[in-house]
Amino acid sequence: MKPIHFVGAGPGDPELITVKGQRLLTDADLVIYTGSLVPVALIEGLKAEVHNSAGLNLDEVLELMIPAWRGGKKIVRLHTGDPAIYGAINEQIAALVTNDIPFRVIPGVSSATATAAALSTQLTLPEVSQTIIVTRRAGRTPMPEKEDLVSLASHQATMLILLSINMIEDVVSDLLQGGYPADTPVAVVEKVSWPEERQLRGTLTDISQKVQEAGITRTAIIAVGQVLAEAPPPVLSKLYDKHFSHGYRESAV
Repeated sequence: MKPIHFVGAGPGDPELITVKGQRLLTDADLVIYTGSLVPVALIEGLKAEVHNSAGLNLDEVLELMIPAWRGGKKIVRLHTGDPAIYGAINEQIAALVTNDIPFRVIPGVSSATATAAALSTQLTLPEVSQTIIVTRRAGRTPMPEKEDLVSLASHQATMLILLSINMIEDVVSDLLQGGYPADTPVAVVEKVSWPEERQLRGTLTDISQKVQEAGITRTAIIAVGQVLAEAPPPVLSKLYDKHFSHGYRESAV
């Protein structure tokens, strides 16, 4: 029997789905998609029966998937971004395992990496930050102990904060309390890769006011860290340094 495929749809631009993900969508008999953020272009014109999961609970999603699989249908569960990041796939997978139903996960372009592309930056730079923290602030969904923003901010690594733009003042307060300097660069990207994408740049001193003035209250990522400084990197990568040898190239000197 064919496995059920969990497919990452990407951050919004319909061309950012993987080739494999697009092929599976085209071949599917049943597609269940996250209607809040999956672009309509990805589900238009499919031969599949299509269901929007935005108004469904877990049991209702499984009631669509499991009988269809038992009937021999090819099924795609289409999640936004990459299914591994805030994708809520484990609870679905647990039910499939209980029912001895095979599955596969097809990665997608995360909104986190799409944000870096939109900002034309790396998330890691030599001697600036070699660590990326992808997180959120506690709201209706609590955070595990020791993962609050104040604690994470103590590292002063590159941070991408999802699902928290409606708490921007609290986010800034936590980051400052945790140790980021007030002049730390910050960028907010709303609806990254969509036609209506908006970007704001500032620092921890002024980003909250800019967000409020722009009226951004949802579907935005907060990027924080010195990698966002609009200046040449302070140190060049060793990868292409002519004085640095590695397994594929000898040093020129």
